[in-house]
Amino acid sequence: MAASLKSKLPRVGTTIFTRMSALAQAHDALNLSQGFPDFAPPARLAEALGEHALRGHNQYAPMAGLPRLREAIAQQLLLHRNVLVDPETEVTVVPGATESIFCAITALVGAGDEVIVLDPVYDSYEPAIELAGGRAVHVPLLAGSFAINWERVEAAISPRTRLFMLNSPHNPCGSIVSRADLDRLAVLAREHNFYVCSDEVYEHLVYDGREHCSVLAHPELRSRSFAHFSFGKTLSVTGWKTGYCVAPPALTAELRKIHQYVAFVAVTPVQHALTDFLEEQPQYPASLAADYQRRRDLFLSTLAGSRFSWTPAQGSYFQLLDYSQISDEKDTVLSEHWTRELGVASIAVSVFYESPPKQTVLRFCFAKSDDVLIEAGRRLCAI
Repeated sequence: MAASLKSKLPRVGTTIFTRMSALAQAHDALNLSQGFPDFAPPARLAEALGEHALRGHNQYAPMAGLPRLREAIAQQLLLHRNVLVDPETEVTVVPGATESIFCAITALVGAGDEVIVLDPVYDSYEPAIELAGGRAVHVPLLAGSFAINWERVEAAISPRTRLFMLNSPHNPCGSIVSRADLDRLAVLAREHNFYVCSDEVYEHLVYDGREHCSVLAHPELRSRSFAHFSFGKTLSVTGWKTGYCVAPPALTAELRKIHQYVAFVAVTPVQHALTDFLEEQPQYPASLAADYQRRRDLFLSTLAGSRFSWTPAQGSYFQLLDYSQISDEKDTVLSEHWTRELGVASIAVSVFYESPPKQTVLRFCFAKSDDVLIEAGRRLCAI
């Protein structure tokens, strides 16, 4: 008789993104639920991938990533963030930021450790914390603004606090942190001696003249932080699942110990293609904010006559819409109903909370072509 199976993640099922995308496909709905662009990436990038695959660049790359790509990443950080990093000891290329976040948590968190997460929290963090033997301590963001409530954060810190999970621009809320936020975090990290895991995959998608504030540009936080980035988000190739982690040498060494046994390497021809593109068009990421802000504004303009209310997203490619003037239905129920009946798929924000507050908010992805955004707005206005 086989031994009974005890799940290490008994509360975890299929992700909300997978479920809602499947529902959208089943009902031929406009998929504004899962966060991926429906338009083509830069042509030169796709061409470079084919070129390198045909040249035979199809075997293992170095575990930490192609040296030429790590150098290109270092140049990007200097160009766009005015941050100097060592590509050999501080940059690791990974098969997606989710993998590097998992490796960072695994490297730092042990049995009994506590990790502060900010609700609504991206869904990959807590499972990684639990698998490492730790416990997620949930602190809600401020209602409405989704800014960090530092008083609540400070009250949640204990002698067991090992790590703080930062996410800016924030998924699912679209809020961003300020320099003052990083200063406050640095004081707490110094006083209580914890590390920071900073998810910055939407770093180039910040709007209305705001700036992205990275832990890498904060000298005190940089010394105790992992920072995670995504080429999939920056270059509209989410299916390539390639990103990178930047951390000081000691933290990088610990991350690589885990990374080599989780995935070992990122995909080789993809790394070559990314390197070529970044070397040829180093300013491309700086063009993203204007384009995505235009898409955000287009989507919101189509809703001008609707009964939704909103605050324009500060960053990311997600827009929250409050439907309180339309329905008092639970967001998880309504998102599925509108997918089936209206043909517009969204994500219920309550699923990202440990204890969901009473709110009527759905998340819509505006990384879509103009005609999709216009048609989605038309359907939503018809409610």
